[in-house]
Amino acid sequence: MKKIFTTTAALLLTTTAASAGGLDRTGNAYSALFESGNYVELSFSSVTPDISGDYDATLGGGSTGNMAESYRSAGFALKYALSDKLDVGLFLNQPYGANADYTGGVYTGLGADWDSKQVAVVLKYQLNPNISVYGGARSVQSKADITIPDALNRGGAAATLQAGIAAATAAGDVATATALGQQLAAVAGAPAGSFDYSGTTEADRQTSYIVGAAYERPDIALRVALTYETGFTHTFATTETLAGAGVVGLETEFDIEMPQAITLDFQSGVAADTLVFGSIRWSEWSVWEVRPAGYEGFSGDRVTGLDNDVTTYRLGVGRRLNDSLSVFGRVTYEKSNGGEASRLAPTDGSTAIGIGGTYTMDNVKFTGGIEYVMLGDATDASNTVFADNTALGVGLSVGVSF
Repeated sequence: MKKIFTTTAALLLTTTAASAGGLDRTGNAYSALFESGNYVELSFSSVTPDISGDYDATLGGGSTGNMAESYRSAGFALKYALSDKLDVGLFLNQPYGANADYTGGVYTGLGADWDSKQVAVVLKYQLNPNISVYGGARSVQSKADITIPDALNRGGAAATLQAGIAAATAAGDVATATALGQQLAAVAGAPAGSFDYSGTTEADRQTSYIVGAAYERPDIALRVALTYETGFTHTFATTETLAGAGVVGLETEFDIEMPQAITLDFQSGVAADTLVFGSIRWSEWSVWEVRPAGYEGFSGDRVTGLDNDVTTYRLGVGRRLNDSLSVFGRVTYEKSNGGEASRLAPTDGSTAIGIGGTYTMDNVKFTGGIEYVMLGDATDASNTVFADNTALGVGLSVGVSF
């Protein structure tokens, strides 16, 4: 039964990236802390999203093209037994990420990249044969780049000015209406590209903390583990340019809140050589939004953000076929919330199906899997509809006990 657990746990790391909500990509493989003796694992994953939408007729119609770029992730996990009761774990990975780039229609030039690197150190102490506690710290470095094309910024500025003119006219304020009309004419007459926006941050590193506890019954391969990861705040030094608003090489700072998260992992033997496993993870993504000072001063709004927390449910079954080979399948679900979608994250919920297996040879195990994700339909503020979108993730991990 132990072999089945390590099979399923390994793939939970390597293919999670295909279906995680928010900016979540590769989490820490805390299951490595429960390996016997000393253990090291390398993991790799590749995700290919296919996300496109159809423009509203007021934007000229047609397709946005695929706005989501493929990405790859790598992870490292080391568990070392310091004594019969105390273990230490070291984890390296890329916990968060985003790669958006529109190449068709009015959104052409709209893009965002978020890159991150994480180092985490965790200690686990075995209180008794059934209960253990663990905790540690993680250090996360992130950076971001954002571009917004002239057409979107110019249109937004024009709409704001037109609303101001209408309000001033209704109030009989001729002077204000005239001044706003002059600004509107200046916006309309500005050279092409004047309202292109770019924002580039320097890398920022912050620390947050990890605490958890687990209950085990080895005789029935039962384990229930609860892990809490604290949130943290990135403070990004940013260079912004939006020439049409007089912003050229403006150096600013702004904060981005990163989410706290709670994860419940569970597994249990249900029959000879058969294991049920799964997890429930809640992440507070509703705190995340991007508000660079220069852009907010121009538009009065944020660049992008997420309005809802994300809860991810996973349930799977593993089966040992013989002493060397195990297989499993799992289903992952995130509910849709409705409402207005961000152009840089135009999906709402998902359902994913994954399959995989592990081959064990002496003290080495190879785990591979594939996951197909059906992404939820979404509509953005301009009535661009994103529907029938998918993603495909593949993963591989190699674990060695020593």
